Amino acid sequence: MIFTNQDIKGIDRDYVDLKQTYQIAIIAKRPFIQDEKYIHTFEYYDPAHRISLNGKVRIITLELSKLELIAAKPAGKMSLPERWAVFLEYLTDRGKRAIINELVSLEEGIAMANSVLMTISRDEEERARIMRAEKTELDWQSEMTYQRRLARKEGREEGREEGREEGREEGREEGREETLKETAEKMREIGLSSEQIFAATGIKVAMNSD
Repeated sequence: MIFTNQDIKGIDRDYVDLKQTYQIAIIAKRPFIQDEKYIHTFEYYDPAHRISLNGKVRIITLELSKLELIAAKPAGKMSLPERWAVFLEYLTDRGKRAIINELVSLEEGIAMANSVLMTISRDEEERARIMRAEKTELDWQSEMTYQRRLARKEGREEGREEGREEGREEGREEGREETLKETAEKMREIGLSSEQIFAATGIKVAMNSD
């Protein structure tokens, strides 16, 4: 797509004006081509007519799993592709820190890439810090919401218990009054005076008049 989407519009432009395009595949896990070469270049080719695109489009494979022997070489004796390959493979390997620092000092492009990667790493650290802060804030809000709900629930339970207790107390009071009334009525029936009944029960009763 990079090759075919180039702008060659206009009567003064032609297909020969297409710029070379490279697709670089960095393969890290296991060998892609079963040989000892860590880098291969493939070009588009029409085998039926034996015509190529003259290297206009190339696929470059860089196999990082084959770099052990190359990484043992002094950085000054590495070729430019070897330097880049070792940098990409061993950048985060603490045991290869010395050779990485040497590559950075020798090659301007690698130094720029190292600076960009360090910036990206700092951005990731900042993003992680922000995410941790946001998580802490969300956890705090969640805890506050839970505590408020718990307090409201306990308040409702306490209110219901108080209501039940008030109801029981009111029922007991009504029961006592009813009992006193019954007692006062019985005292009246046996002929006690209203003064005597009031003194005993606190209930005023109307006495029958003959």
